Amino acid sequence: MTSDQLEDELKRGLEGVLVAESSLSEIDGDEGRLVYRGYTIDDLAREASYEGVLYLLWHGELPTPALLDAFRGAMAAERELADDVLDTIKCLAHADESPMAVMRTVTSILSAYDPDADDDDVQSIPANVRKGRRITAKLPTALAAFDRIRRGEEPVAPHPDLDHAANFLYMLNDEEPDEVAAETFDMALVLHADHGINASTFSARVTASTLADLHSAVTSAVGTLSGALHGGANQNVMRMLLEIDESDKNHLQWVQDALAEGRRVAGFGHRVYNVKDPRARILGERSEALGVESGDEKWYRYSETIEQFMRDEKGIVPNVDFYSASMYYQMGIPIDLYTPIFVISRVGGWIAHVLEQWEDNRLIRPRARYVGPADREFAPVDQR
Repeated sequence: MTSDQLEDELKRGLEGVLVAESSLSEIDGDEGRLVYRGYTIDDLAREASYEGVLYLLWHGELPTPALLDAFRGAMAAERELADDVLDTIKCLAHADESPMAVMRTVTSILSAYDPDADDDDVQSIPANVRKGRRITAKLPTALAAFDRIRRGEEPVAPHPDLDHAANFLYMLNDEEPDEVAAETFDMALVLHADHGINASTFSARVTASTLADLHSAVTSAVGTLSGALHGGANQNVMRMLLEIDESDKNHLQWVQDALAEGRRVAGFGHRVYNVKDPRARILGERSEALGVESGDEKWYRYSETIEQFMRDEKGIVPNVDFYSASMYYQMGIPIDLYTPIFVISRVGGWIAHVLEQWEDNRLIRPRARYVGPADREFAPVDQR
């Protein structure tokens, strides 16, 4: 193949195309490894907090205890929403808007209340770190408020003494979570914080490459994540598990019949991993721990058996969505909040990628191969 042919080779979906250099996360799909800035996801999920991982992604190094305390305090101080933003959330809840649409709208409207919104230098790193901190701190407040309002309950004000993960569960349920739930949810946020140049991250970087502002870039990413092929898989996993539970078949028979009918078993397969997603391994352990804590390990047992069957019979392994579904369900989180929870975690990675894009920015502008008609003669409107 000549160099001209290589240049014109079509890569549908940009699969396998290198579009950027990044120091944020590395994925080894053959070994099943995920690394944030040189640290394995296993170490970070078990030893670091979500705030510590945010600091790592945004600043390049793990924080000292003093820096982490200061960062946590700065995040907690930004959780409150302006009254106008809460009024907008109430309107959306009463209009029965979808949770992901609420996340998209709130992300955009937050720019109107950001004190750095009028910074003349759209690429100003200090200003954008402050903007990113506010966006990341406020989106959980908005999501919890929306869910409570649509249930006919009053929003719960943020708790200044709780960390990011525990505070969200507190605002959602109006009670402090137990240690297992808080630790598990924090790990879930860490595990979802970044994952290379996925569709939503690429969307954020494309928007940022035009020198649009940070809120616009994050809004683009939220819209991209709302699509069924990107962010909704864990919801489908839980609906599948509930269908299995309500069936008169045992769960293995249900899976066998579903496959025979041509149905897809949700939560399996990944565009990058050829082995078990390392995040699924960790979340599986946490799903089991939640089951033990509550005295009901049913959801974990269903999942574990289905995983073994799919691996032995079909040669495919679970992705991150497979165990996060039952984990969130055991915490009492409504199924349609699963993808918005993805937002409140991945927003940290999106912001890191935008900051990285602006370090050496170039407008992202790919080409398309024209395959339409040629040499058509134009006819005046009265002759058509």
